Amino acid sequence: MILASIPSPSSGVIHLGPIPIRAYALCIILGIIVAVMVADRRLVARGGRKGAVAEVATWAVPFGLVGARLYHLATDPELYWGGPGRGGTIRALEIWHGGLGIWGGVLGGALGAYIGARRHNVDFAMLADAVAPGLVLAQAIGRWGNYFNQELYGRHTSLPWGLQIDAAHAPNGVAGTFQPTFLYESLWDISVALFVIWADRQWRLRNGRVFALYVALYTFGRFWIESLRIDTTHRFLGLRLNDWTSIVVFVCAVVYFVVRRPKDPTNNVSESGQVEPEVSDSADKVRDVG
Repeated sequence: MILASIPSPSSGVIHLGPIPIRAYALCIILGIIVAVMVADRRLVARGGRKGAVAEVATWAVPFGLVGARLYHLATDPELYWGGPGRGGTIRALEIWHGGLGIWGGVLGGALGAYIGARRHNVDFAMLADAVAPGLVLAQAIGRWGNYFNQELYGRHTSLPWGLQIDAAHAPNGVAGTFQPTFLYESLWDISVALFVIWADRQWRLRNGRVFALYVALYTFGRFWIESLRIDTTHRFLGLRLNDWTSIVVFVCAVVYFVVRRPKDPTNNVSESGQVEPEVSDSADKVRDVG
């Protein structure tokens, strides 16, 4: 079956009596659950304590949500305070309508995770490496919230997988078919998660290098996906703000990944400086379960 286009949902809200259940929020919640489950398994496989990820998440999740919203507000203030009818501060607090910046989310989440790790006696670098694949899977799930809100799509397209956007959400109030950038990023994120898990098993990455690899790969994909988007944003020297952010973060991640590599990869010393015991192939698979 060949798609003529991808239909958008008529509404992103399901009402259970008087209670509105928003698909955007459900996508975020599901992403958090997946991230915690994957990270917990990986942390235990690295020698961490079972349940520690959930404890740290009580700090990382709220910090991440606040950071993501603040980044969005800081980079697009005109959407809320740009003139009459924008909604101002009240609308700026309505997070369920969308508007979360991944860069602020990662920064705020990292700060919250660091605080949580210190309070619960968890090695932060080991935690970051354990979290990386689950975090990018959470991003893959969260992007579907943009689908339900009919937002952050790309330019017009006649491709058979183009995304239908109704007049209420389309530029200039004209319905059309647009690039489904939410789908591109979701698929890219899943690919990044699988590659990071494979690379971690293959090379036994330690000391935050798994997280650095995730960041580098994600920003590489985000750069070309940004080139398809048409939502209003600030531009510098012809590039969108998120493009510049991707470039800077990508360079920092690559530098960290290279600088923190083990000095002698031929021996069985982990990147944390501790000697790792020799293990059989079967035991190794259990230890590095993703």
